[in-house]
Amino acid sequence: MTLPEHLYSTNNFPELKNDLMLRAARGEKTERVPVWVMRQAGRYLEEFRAMRAENEFFKVCQTPELACEVTLQPIRRFQLDAAIIFSDILVVPQALGMTVEMIPGKGPSFPEPLKLPEDLSKLDKDVDVNKTLGYVFDAITLTRHKLEGKVPLIGFSGAPWTLMCYMIEGGGSESMSKPKQWLYQYEEASHQLLNILTKVIIDYLVGQVIAGAQLLQVFESHAGHLCARTFNTFALPYLSIIARQVEEKVRAQGKEPVPMIIFAKGAHYAIEDLAQSGYEVVGLDWTVNPKTARHQTQGKVTLQGNMDPGALYASKEEIRTIVREMLEQFGTQQHIANLGHGIYPTIDPDHVEAFVDAVHSISEEINLDSKKKN
Repeated sequence: MTLPEHLYSTNNFPELKNDLMLRAARGEKTERVPVWVMRQAGRYLEEFRAMRAENEFFKVCQTPELACEVTLQPIRRFQLDAAIIFSDILVVPQALGMTVEMIPGKGPSFPEPLKLPEDLSKLDKDVDVNKTLGYVFDAITLTRHKLEGKVPLIGFSGAPWTLMCYMIEGGGSESMSKPKQWLYQYEEASHQLLNILTKVIIDYLVGQVIAGAQLLQVFESHAGHLCARTFNTFALPYLSIIARQVEEKVRAQGKEPVPMIIFAKGAHYAIEDLAQSGYEVVGLDWTVNPKTARHQTQGKVTLQGNMDPGALYASKEEIRTIVREMLEQFGTQQHIANLGHGIYPTIDPDHVEAFVDAVHSISEEINLDSKKKN
């Protein structure tokens, strides 16, 4: 199907009708807490499963019309305050020339992972993201038009350490022992690989903003495999470079920078440092106490999260109770409600609706009560 040319133009995007998420990300006052859900376009939705039954995973990612359709599915169902482009963090290793397969029931697999430092020579270090990842940019532009300004669109990338994990381990792992071995035995090569990834990620994120992304999230999904020492050496410096250079390069292209979110799962030891790393929003996983995180960040950033994804198995009444407790701990300002990680495939969509509605109604109620007291 050939779509009209204007749907791939980065000019004349529809006016944004709901800027709640953007205001919260910038630390501005909000009348209620905005909410979105990691993996909100996913297997828990019947319409997503129908799409995937006919299309291989990376085909959906690489076909702008399909990626757009999947991105819009949860927006049609729920009163979410943001859409996130349907893609995968592993498109970056693909752009570097690595083969990535999505194995049903297993997840991502690299038939030829990096084993030794000399394997870095196999990577295409001069990546032109417009050529290799242009399909993501096209999907973002198309989706901005198709959203019709209903909610802002989030773009994203995996972080350098997290992508390094997959590229060396060859897939998921409970220990990530192979990439951790690199950190201790091949320190120089590890930094070389992290620098290669950082450069591509910066160009990729800038390209997403130029294409129409209104916020960006960087997923450091494997931060929990690091200790504070290795995180501060092999993760945090690169995360800071990404935040700084994305802003600089977006400005250099005559565009306004967009708010950036860092989600470092398992990095409870680094919340204070992450709050000073150049991101407007710090995402928390479900193991972090929101009050503790507020104390650690001292109002420097907006916090995102962090309901246990498993709580969506609870009754709708209990979901409301859990949401109220979460909102009372975070407070209703400088907060973006989300789960503490991606939604599980076996969740009932009606319970997602209950979660979203609870965040909105309870946070509005708390704000009204606060106004009356003042």
